[in-house]
Amino acid sequence: MKRILSILLALSMLVCMTVSFTSCSSEKKAAGDAKIGIVQPMDHTSLNQIRDTIIARLVELGYSEDQITVKNASNDASLLPSIFQSLIADGVDILIPIATNTAQVAASQTDSIPIVFSAASNPVEAGLVTAFDATDKNVTGVSDAVNVEAIFSMMQELTPNVKTVGFVYNPGEINSSTAVASAKEYCEAHNLAFKEATVSSTADIAQAVTSLVGEVDAFFTADDNTVASGMTTYAQIAIDAKLPIYVGADSMVIDGGLATVGIDYDVLAKQTAEMADRILKGAKISDTHVERVANPAKIINRATADAIGITISDAMAAEFTVID
Repeated sequence: MKRILSILLALSMLVCMTVSFTSCSSEKKAAGDAKIGIVQPMDHTSLNQIRDTIIARLVELGYSEDQITVKNASNDASLLPSIFQSLIADGVDILIPIATNTAQVAASQTDSIPIVFSAASNPVEAGLVTAFDATDKNVTGVSDAVNVEAIFSMMQELTPNVKTVGFVYNPGEINSSTAVASAKEYCEAHNLAFKEATVSSTADIAQAVTSLVGEVDAFFTADDNTVASGMTTYAQIAIDAKLPIYVGADSMVIDGGLATVGIDYDVLAKQTAEMADRILKGAKISDTHVERVANPAKIINRATADAIGITISDAMAAEFTVID
């Protein structure tokens, strides 16, 4: 009888282990017990804003900064695997990778620790999830997908004389290349011409932008991390040429772009922290689907508008969030 009971107990433990593994959920953690790893690929305004707001919101939710480990690959993607391996070895309960490539590397390093990405624009195309409403692995998060049609509609409202648009982007970033593909489709459907200049690092930005000056009437860059890292250089060249830059995020407007119907990264980061909190408290990833950023807004940079000769009327000021 004792032998039978031992076998039944072992089988019961095996079933529990299997259910625990396949549910893709975090064991419920008290806020004071959880260990959280946040990883960003590089420094720039958007990514730093996301990181800082995630931390601030987690603290509001009851976690301490001592429980949060932040790692930065400093624009060297080859460091990301070892960064995640070190966090996994340290026993983190959840990983929060910022940006698409960071999330892809996180997913390649573990299939059991919950991953809540922040600012992965196209998580399906990136292979992170099966669909926005099908989180059937250990990955979910908050997408910062850019509404290209809304941005181009705003472009034609603000600068109706634009006939040719210049795309400046890194084709190696799926978040950026998919947005540019959508922008090309929009241009073709609305009789707009376009030219493009690609970059692989921030060192390429000045040459790429300069190559399009005199050839285009406006620039468009989505949420491209490489370009965002050199946004001040990009903006200065465009401003000197009296050309507007339309972008995919509020932080890129802060750094000199003209306008966006875009992502408020404080909103995105708070959603990310709140999702991580739910999972740490026991929510299953399979029931926690990918979210989009709530309430995108029209944002315009007053200083840039003044510098390139665009007057912000009272009606426009009422329609836009104006950054001074």
